[in-house]
Amino acid sequence: MELPAKLFADEIETWKESLCQDLIEQESKEIPEMSCEFPESNATTEEISTLLKNARTIAVVGASSNPEKDSHMVTGYLKDHGYTVFPINPGCTEILGLPCFKSLEEVPEHIDIVDIFRRPEALAGVVDEAIAAKAGSVWMQLGLAHNAAADKARATGLEVVMNKCIKIEHMKIEQDS
Repeated sequence: MELPAKLFADEIETWKESLCQDLIEQESKEIPEMSCEFPESNATTEEISTLLKNARTIAVVGASSNPEKDSHMVTGYLKDHGYTVFPINPGCTEILGLPCFKSLEEVPEHIDIVDIFRRPEALAGVVDEAIAAKAGSVWMQLGLAHNAAADKARATGLEVVMNKCIKIEHMKIEQDS
């Protein structure tokens, strides 16, 4: 059964509003003052579509066992949509029935996408781990960008997406299919 495109558009807008509200609440409660960059260059819509269509394995760095956290919801969404997902969180042993890994180097398979849910000051270190793990790409979630780390990743052959939600982008592709 094909669902109307309006349904997907409404779900995407609801997701965006929820994510923005969560970020505002987090920032006012627990995140210290910090600066986040704006991407100087980013993957095109076509490049993102190709990346998501070709990817099979995704490591979610900063995955949470808390069902109310965006990283938990996105991990579940990716799992439900056929990706092999590797949650990365040193404080957890399992998330959504999946074994949790302490770092990217522990992942037993090649990683197509490293999806990052970490604070801006952690981005460069995660990108370095992705390069060392020979991942195919790094994806900095909505609200996250680090231009120097992105340039370093691109220089080693990784594709880079910044300041975009992987779930929203995947939903757009499914809507257009």
